[in-house]
Parts: sequence; C-alpha cells; structure tokens
Amino acid sequence: MTKANVRARAGRSAGAEAVHSEPAAGEELARQLDQTLSELDSLEKRLLAIADAIPGRVTFSTSLGLEDQAVLHGIAATERTFDVFTLDTGRHFPETLETLDASELRYGLKVRVVFPDAADVELLVARDGIMGFRQSIEARKACCEVRKVRPLNKALAGAAGWITGLRRDQSSGRAHVPFATWDGEHQLVKLNPIADWSLEKLEAYIEEHAVPVNPLHARGFPSIGCQPCTRAIRPGEDIRAGRWWWENEDGKECGLHNRPKPKEAHA
Repeated sequence: MTKANVRARAGRSAGAEAVHSEPAAGEELARQLDQTLSELDSLEKRLLAIADAIPGRVTFSTSLGLEDQAVLHGIAATERTFDVFTLDTGRHFPETLETLDASELRYGLKVRVVFPDAADVELLVARDGIMGFRQSIEARKACCEVRKVRPLNKALAGAAGWITGLRRDQSSGRAHVPFATWDGEHQLVKLNPIADWSLEKLEAYIEEHAVPVNPLHARGFPSIGCQPCTRAIRPGEDIRAGRWWWENEDGKECGLHNRPKPKEAHA
C-alpha cells in the first residue's frame, strides 16, 4: 500500500471517529449531503456522492423489495464498496429468498444475512405463542423488535452511514423523508437516495435496467415483509395496506424507521 493510500485511509478513519464522537459534525455532514443529493439527477451520482462524503463504513440495509432492488442495482453500477446486508427474520416468503439468491448472482455482490438471536426468539414465542403477534399491536411490535430491530442495531454498529430505499410517497408516515439526516439513535448519517422518486419512476428504472424483482410484486404485493404479516392488496388500497392488515393504527411501521416529523423535513 502506498503512503498516499495510508494517509487517505487514516484520514477517512479519523473522519469516521469524528462523526461518531461529535454529533454536531454528523449533523452538519447530513445537512450538506441533503442539499447535495437534492441537486443530483441520478441514483448513481447520489450514491457516488455518498461514498465520497461519508468517512468510514457505509452500509445498505435491503429488504429485497422494489425500492431496495433499485438501490442495489445503483450500488453495483458505482463499483464502490458498500456493506450490503439483509435481515432474515426466519419468516420470509420463499420468493424473497429466491430474490436474494438471484440478486447475488446478477451483481456478483455478497449480501450479508443477519439473523435474530435464537434465545430472544425462543423467549418471545414461549411468552406470546407462535402467532402471538396478531393478538395486539404491542405483541406485534415486540415480535418486530426481536426479529428486526435488534438485529438491525447489531448490523449498524460502527457504521458511519446507513442507506435505505425509503420513498416519500410510500405512505403518509414517510411523506417527509429527507435525502440525508443525522440518526442520533445509531450515531450515523441516514441516507435515502430515492426519497423523491415516484412509483412510476421506480418502475421505469427497474424495467430499463432489468433489475431482478420478487415475483410476489406481480401478484399484488407492493410491500413485502414476513409471510404471516403480509397479504396482497385490493385495487385502490394504499401500497402498505397489506402489512399487518388486522391493525387499524395509521402509518404502521415495524420500528426499523422512525417516522420523521414534518418540521424535520427539508424543502
């Protein structure tokens, strides 16, 4: 390794430590990136800007849905190093796992699979039952906590940036998603490079680049989570209506993404 490479790596490491130890530095970086990404006209350019701006490990959490498959294609196109992982809750549709395999083969990328702690799952099922998450919102969120949130926290530990496929028109609860924001809980910059994409733009991008997609999307599943918690939607329903359909709570989320408040949104 050349001295220049050693200095560059040392500089990025120091920058990463500064972001983690000084939230103000992370908040300022997030503000700058939010503006920068809003001015760029392609997913690939936005991902390159993220790679250049974020010091340290930048990770991408994929659920293998339409949005995340588009982002994965963009990541592969940049030929930059990103840490790509997915959460295996133990309750995925077989089609979701097939999509994971097809994506790794298509892009030559290894997707890190993160599992929940077996002891936590055993305790949860012993307490609530195998389908206990349908008995109350609290029980469902407890299931999401064990199978999703805790594994996510483990996967994000030490990262300086976290890329997601969130879009503003996915649901009312996501209407104010920024391109970049400081995530104080995880002490990193959270990045949403397709936040402003419409469903039409997303579908056009996927078709143009022949991106592998979960076959369940063609069967009426616009949003795909765990098999017991996801159904196809009816014509005219919100695209997330098939998630935890037995609940009446508005803006349903599993806890992976805290909903930003309108005052936090950027113009």
